[in-house]
Amino acid sequence: MARGRSLKPIDLSVDERTALERMARRRTVSRQFAERARIILESDRGRSNSEVADALGITMQTVGKWRERFRKDRIAGLTDEPRSGTPRRLSDDRVEEVVRRTLSTKPKNATHWSSRELAAETGLSSNSILRIWRAFGLQPSRVESFKLSRDPLFIEKTRDVVGLYMSPPENAIVLCVDEKSQIQALDRTQPVFPLRPGVPERQSHDYMRHGVTSLFAALNIASGEVIAACHRRHRHQEFLRFLRKIDDEVPAEFDIHLVLDNYATHKQPTVKRWFLRHPRFHLHFTPTSASWLNQVERFFAEITRRRIRRGTFTSVSSLEKAISEYITHHNAAPKPFVWTATADMIFGRIQSYCERTSGAAH
Repeated sequence: MARGRSLKPIDLSVDERTALERMARRRTVSRQFAERARIILESDRGRSNSEVADALGITMQTVGKWRERFRKDRIAGLTDEPRSGTPRRLSDDRVEEVVRRTLSTKPKNATHWSSRELAAETGLSSNSILRIWRAFGLQPSRVESFKLSRDPLFIEKTRDVVGLYMSPPENAIVLCVDEKSQIQALDRTQPVFPLRPGVPERQSHDYMRHGVTSLFAALNIASGEVIAACHRRHRHQEFLRFLRKIDDEVPAEFDIHLVLDNYATHKQPTVKRWFLRHPRFHLHFTPTSASWLNQVERFFAEITRRRIRRGTFTSVSSLEKAISEYITHHNAAPKPFVWTATADMIFGRIQSYCERTSGAAH
């Protein structure tokens, strides 16, 4: 039996019910509006304030407030009332001017606006410019890079590589293979100051070069293990030596699917002949300018961030030793990268990006 006093019925029309149901389930509607819509929908079913409050996990006072607001002003009553405070000083025209100038003009002596420069041009304060930029999500100081592949076989190659990730073949191992070339053995000119409370680790900005090495790596997408080798040179001869290492370390009963980029070394005639003599190797090339499809690039980013970039190496040998120790530690407890993007998702994002930028000025 319903608790509480007798309440006046809501009596929703068909259009009101449809609108409220849409508000209650639409993700783009704020949580508060969705909750208010549910309050009215539950109340229209003949429930008391206490029953609606129990069902939605809110207070009876909240239910009563929005039920009465709806009864008086219908859906318009579910919006927030204007709050007290200092009236807005900037007119819509001034705000529009700031947004328009930010998006369509540039200062005479720079590539993008600063808040002070635009403030001087518009007669507003720098803080006002910053508030408008924040409100419209504008960040003129930021720039991001992108590269769209022009490979005529982009779709076919993407489906091929992503298909390997999403549905690996049976009785086979999928290895993402690439080389991180020209890794420099950098030694700081002065001792590194260690980390202390309130003080970050500090290195001298200048350095001494002691040579370079190249890291050849093959990432097993199923286990996360890495087969790796360092070589002082980066030619097809070194790549063949690495292929032989892969052939030796992968059990003979498995086929090997290699994901490779389009570097000339991978397609050199001697390398092609080697693959013909080893038919258990199957090649899958990523599209040009799409190295992000090769999962080993994610491993390269990790080893660079965690071991190489801040390292201090007095010789190439010490650099190669550090790389080897990192890979040994990684393989002791490997974790595969989780690939979730289907080929259709990738194509959809690229299409959406192209549609957003097709009208951009060059």
